[in-house]
Amino acid sequence: MAEKKALIAMSGGVDSSVAAYLTCWAGYRCVGATLRLYDNQELGLPMESTCCSLEDVEDARSVAFRLGMPYYVFNEQQTFRREVMDKFARCYEEGRTPNPCIDCNRYLKFGALLHRAEILGCQILVTGHYARIRREGDRHLLYKAVDSGKDQSYVLAMLTQEVLAKLRFPLGELTKEQTRAIAREQGFVNAQKRDSQDICFVPDGDYVAFLERYMGKSYPQGDFLDQNGQVLGRHRGAVAYTLGQRKGLGLAMGTPVYVCAKDMAANTVTVGPEAALYRRELVGEDWNWFLFDSLREPLRVEAKTRYRQAQQPATAYPMADGRVRVVFDQPQRAITPGQAVVLYQGDLVVGGGTITQVREEDRVPY
Repeated sequence: MAEKKALIAMSGGVDSSVAAYLTCWAGYRCVGATLRLYDNQELGLPMESTCCSLEDVEDARSVAFRLGMPYYVFNEQQTFRREVMDKFARCYEEGRTPNPCIDCNRYLKFGALLHRAEILGCQILVTGHYARIRREGDRHLLYKAVDSGKDQSYVLAMLTQEVLAKLRFPLGELTKEQTRAIAREQGFVNAQKRDSQDICFVPDGDYVAFLERYMGKSYPQGDFLDQNGQVLGRHRGAVAYTLGQRKGLGLAMGTPVYVCAKDMAANTVTVGPEAALYRRELVGEDWNWFLFDSLREPLRVEAKTRYRQAQQPATAYPMADGRVRVVFDQPQRAITPGQAVVLYQGDLVVGGGTITQVREEDRVPY
């Protein structure tokens, strides 16, 4: 019988380290790999600030050495720039709010790494994501993790059947506390390392500063408007604001106001009361399905339009051009174009797409 071989995606964090240990323990001959995605100094970032830091590489290398695994660092900076960072900047300039983690999963972690796995003769790719994969009939299905607080199925919803067939998520049945306990038992250097919370190439959360560095330009100030089109003040560039934002507006209105809309061509930002943020309908495109190849009839689901949002009851309606209209039972706050919409039935992920339009009407299509 041929030897089983697995490529382990290692970020230097505790999750991927424990995934590596569990895969070795399961009898696979494992190879560790870290992706070099960008140059910190080129982006004006300190070397220790992000997931491409020397510390992360050394932590991954330490765990690989402790487990007796070969370890490689693969340079994928060009692919990351093209598929993630360029898209991130373009989406913000077009007035949308991108989700770079989903693009990174699609094109880098489960794109470039699967290609590397094939070259190295590995049958599977293993990561430290919290989610579960099950084969049911001729479909590979994606389920939420046992640890609901760490579940990452939302950012994995664009993975295809072909990709899922080659993936393993050993942490899907574990809690974070169990993962850290295993790391401590094995003496891993990163057993207590904190989780990364920010977008890796914008660790300080200042998207405008990143865009100005990356695009090599400044964004002009413009007008804040109320819902009647009256000028309320000046903003620092429409790219700096997202739907639903309240803090950092610099407006003294007497009552709280929120970003309700942006006009990128006119460089205006419209603000209003929180009630103006709620909508029941969205349209999504670029869908990936798990239960079937395409949606052919209305389907009752629970939907999420943000990573940390609770699942909300809704109905998904297929459209003639392959897009899908999602109608929520109750209005939802700040549905944002550019973000992912992911559909569930309980713990099962039905499918995911990209929000392209938010409907003004509160009507159900028939």
